[in-house]
Amino acid sequence: MKLNLGSGAKTIDGFLNVDKYPTATTDLVVDLEATPWPWENDSVDEVKFIHSLEHMGRDTETYLNIIRELYRVCRNGAVIAIHVPHPRHDNYLGDPTHVRPITPQSLTLFDRQKNDEWAAGGISSATPLAHYIGVDFWISQLTTVLDPVYYQKYASGELSMDQLNERARELNNVIAEYHITWTVRKPATAGAA
Repeated sequence: MKLNLGSGAKTIDGFLNVDKYPTATTDLVVDLEATPWPWENDSVDEVKFIHSLEHMGRDTETYLNIIRELYRVCRNGAVIAIHVPHPRHDNYLGDPTHVRPITPQSLTLFDRQKNDEWAAGGISSATPLAHYIGVDFWISQLTTVLDPVYYQKYASGELSMDQLNERARELNNVIAEYHITWTVRKPATAGAA
């Protein structure tokens, strides 16, 4: 099974297009913030959150429940495509329905191997969420999409990659969005880290 979650009007052929609000193209109406979801354990091979995950999980427990359910319904090796606006871009900041910033750093907290590396290295500043909630996802691909103004400066040679990275750490509107591929690793069990 393939799920396009938070599909809105952005339907994808070959996917079950799921949204909280019915549209002419919605296949199934589901409030993804309400759990459990209506799919069986280990029944999903692929998921897409195309500019939708940032609209879900305003409060932490709701967000963590979404991540738990995503893990429950996905098979080992399932691939999850997440496209989100960068939290320091006007496209994110200007939309009051964006309630949850999604970054590669925040998604890495759900990677059990990274959690273990941090613990072994004595790094206590990263919350080991993979262990806390019994999930395991890893970022298998990451694409940073530059704002068109900065892309043009990079393409023309006006700015190097190092200069872009420096600006992205210090300024808004350098990175427009992230395209993240998250891959499921099973089994994982809950436990204190």
